[in-house]
Amino acid sequence: MWSHDMQNRLIRLAAVFTLAGLTAGCFQPLYAERTASGGPGIVQAMRSVEVQQIVAANGTPESRLAVEVRDQLLFGLQGGSGQETAAKYRLRIRLSSNNASALVDSATGRTDVGSYRLTATYELLDNRSGKQEITGTVAARVSFDVPGQQQRFARARGQRDAETRAAQSIADDIKARLASYFVQGT
Repeated sequence: MWSHDMQNRLIRLAAVFTLAGLTAGCFQPLYAERTASGGPGIVQAMRSVEVQQIVAANGTPESRLAVEVRDQLLFGLQGGSGQETAAKYRLRIRLSSNNASALVDSATGRTDVGSYRLTATYELLDNRSGKQEITGTVAARVSFDVPGQQQRFARARGQRDAETRAAQSIADDIKARLASYFVQGT
């Protein structure tokens, strides 16, 4: 015969599995091709976003990052599928950045670690009405090593890698916020 404690455990376990079975149909993958009701999924909604060129002065780090952020978003939203979908939305982005010394060697007065911050302000507009659907600001702060004065190339490469990581983070954040909007409408 089962002990009273064992019976309680079995009852709780049965309740957990019953609730799990009842709620299993409520969940669906975020990036599913179709919703549970059979309508177009988040993938189709994301493909309907036209990412506009990001304006930046030629020859500046922001111009390279504008291309990087846009390319990352295009790939993230359309998945590199090459499928053309009629654009229902326009995504406008403005970038700004700044550099700072995070750690300075007290003996030499030289920077040991740099900090790079990239900020993007974005807005999603409905193509038909021109109505602003969502707007927001995302920021990425990344650090990088600044080797001694004799290693100028390493210092420049470290900063460039930091800029690229910041651009990737910005694109990922915007993509996640767009996905949230298309799923929840907020």
